[in-house]
Amino acid sequence: MAATTDDKRIELLDAADYSEYVLRDPREINAVLNGLVQQRCIVSAHPDGRRDFVLTTLLGIDANDGSLYFDPAHDEASNRKLASAATVTFSALLEKIKIQFSTNPLADSTHDGHAALVAPAPEKVLRLQRREYFRLVTPTAQSVVCKIPVPDGAGVKTFEARVMDISGGGIGVLVPPKGMRLSTDMLFDDCSLVLPDFGTIVTRLRIRNIFQVTNRTGVTMMRAGCQFVNLSASAENTIQRYILKTERERNARSRRL
Repeated sequence: MAATTDDKRIELLDAADYSEYVLRDPREINAVLNGLVQQRCIVSAHPDGRRDFVLTTLLGIDANDGSLYFDPAHDEASNRKLASAATVTFSALLEKIKIQFSTNPLADSTHDGHAALVAPAPEKVLRLQRREYFRLVTPTAQSVVCKIPVPDGAGVKTFEARVMDISGGGIGVLVPPKGMRLSTDMLFDDCSLVLPDFGTIVTRLRIRNIFQVTNRTGVTMMRAGCQFVNLSASAENTIQRYILKTERERNARSRRL
C-alpha cells in the first residue's frame, strides 16, 4: 500500500448531496463491505476527509463486532496519519459503483497472523452508481441556466441562475450573496433547466448545501448544491445525453490541442 495524491476516480463526495443512496441497514452495509473484501478492491483512505490519501485494501470483517481490517502502509508516516486523524473516509469502486464511508481513527492490529490496521464498523455507507455521481463542469461558451421560481412576498419572482456543474443527481448554481434568502432543504417547484441543444427540463429542486465562492475578479457569489426531486426517467435520460455529448466534444477539443 502506498501514499499518493488526488485521483478523480476516487473523488470524495458530500453524502448529504446523495442522502437517498446512503445505506443504514447493517445487513446491507455488511453485504457491500464483504464485496470489497471478496473482490480485493483498491480503497483510498483519506485522513480527516482530506484530498491526499493512502491506498489500501479491506482484508476482512470481524464476525462479532463488524470491525474492519485494512492492509497497512509500508511507511509508518502514512499509518500515523490514519491513526491520528479524527476520522478517516474510505472510498472505492465496487463493480463500477461508488462506495464511500467514514470511521474513527485506525489502530494497529493483526489479521490472519499478519500486521493490519483496524477500524470500527461504519454506521452508514454511501452506495452510488457512477452515472449518478459523475459531475460535469458546464462549458462557459454555452452557458446552462436554471430558472428558479422564488417566493417574493405575496407573489413569485423567477431567478435565472447560472449552472456551474451538473450530474444525474442535481446541479450546482450560482446565486447572488444578497437579495435571496436561501437555506438547506428549501424546495423549489417548477424550475426550468435549459440545456443547449436539448431543450428545457422542468423539475423540482431541493437545496442540499450552500457556500461562498469568489471568482478571479474578486466578486463574491454563493454556490447552492441542488438535488433533483422526483426527476422523470425521460428528463434523466436527457441530462445524461447532454453530459455525454458535452464531454465528448470537450475531449475532442483537447485531442486537437
